[in-house]
Amino acid sequence: MKFSRQERAALCDLLDRLGPGAPTLCEGWATEDLAAHLVLREHRLDAAPGIAIPFLSGHTRAVQERLKTRHSYPELVDLVRQGPPAWSPYGLPGLDELVGTVELFIHHEDVRRAQAGWAPRDLPAGLQDVLWRRLRTMARPLLRRSPVGVVLRRTSGEKTAGRRASPVVIVSGEPAELALFAFGRGEQAMVDYSGDPSAVDRLRQTRFGL
Repeated sequence: MKFSRQERAALCDLLDRLGPGAPTLCEGWATEDLAAHLVLREHRLDAAPGIAIPFLSGHTRAVQERLKTRHSYPELVDLVRQGPPAWSPYGLPGLDELVGTVELFIHHEDVRRAQAGWAPRDLPAGLQDVLWRRLRTMARPLLRRSPVGVVLRRTSGEKTAGRRASPVVIVSGEPAELALFAFGRGEQAMVDYSGDPSAVDRLRQTRFGL
């Protein structure tokens, strides 16, 4: 089952329905900014490194703004809906599913959870498992700035270490919610914290994400 394709279609349907100017959880971004970000990620490989590398972020921001100028909002959403072009590495068989599922899920929730009256989705078990597998490989880099040790525990009982340090805080929830926490959406993630209260407070005040 192609969860990346499903998340992409659902996100684009939501972007179409809300239109430009709707809020997202990404600080300073409305729906048109998020759409331009996704187009840049898949169509402008020269600017994509600046998404994660601060030194290059100026070029990335400039390209993203130019995309918003050159394309109407419906055009941006349509480019996202089409997926990565054939020449893009993201277009290689299986790669969009491998790296795109988490990205598209997180940004889908960025839009959903910024709207009034949102409620958590009943996600397929297969998607929860995919998100958990990705978390097991990404938890350490995502949580490297944590001031305390972090263990992620899914509701089934499986655990993965996010950061090895003391004291340790255990963050529990479904993989989808743990992914949102690890990618810096802790205020909206439906997770539980257990550990020393002061350590929990320090952890909750820290922003994560690549």
